[in-house]
Amino acid sequence: MIGTPESTTRTPEAVLRSFIGRFEPKVQTRFRSVRAAVRKRFPTANELAYDYTSHVVIAYAPTDRGIDSIVSIAARSDGVRLYFNQGPKLSDPKKLLLGSGKQTRFIEVESAAQLAEPYVEALIRAANDLSSIPLPPKGKGMLTIRGAAANQQPRRKPAR
Repeated sequence: MIGTPESTTRTPEAVLRSFIGRFEPKVQTRFRSVRAAVRKRFPTANELAYDYTSHVVIAYAPTDRGIDSIVSIAARSDGVRLYFNQGPKLSDPKKLLLGSGKQTRFIEVESAAQLAEPYVEALIRAANDLSSIPLPPKGKGMLTIRGAAANQQPRRKPAR
């Protein structure tokens, strides 16, 4: 989608809406409400939106690089997840964090209100504290469309 006449004439918000629009209404609604909650929590972070074949991700970063993100939200056909970029380094005595990657861990998000729960808020705060680059103290982050499914390479060879 990047570089096509359609993506260059539409606003980033319109492009993001088209990415999200391919999911069922329940997932769309949850993703939008979680996005609003994360945006409120990190108003100066840049939103870096990625469109993958099976999901859409918005990373919240102090820079224009996804690797610098503090948290990310992902819309998938099976729901919405909140990813923590420094997940393996976070203290998680309640064992809420899922995944086994070297870089990230995630929680399944049933509603935006879940982000305000004390334990989840503590994880978000700790992830922010671990960020190597602080968020700007003032201003407003920008939404940038960063990727399209056509540009993605498979991560693993298909099983035979």
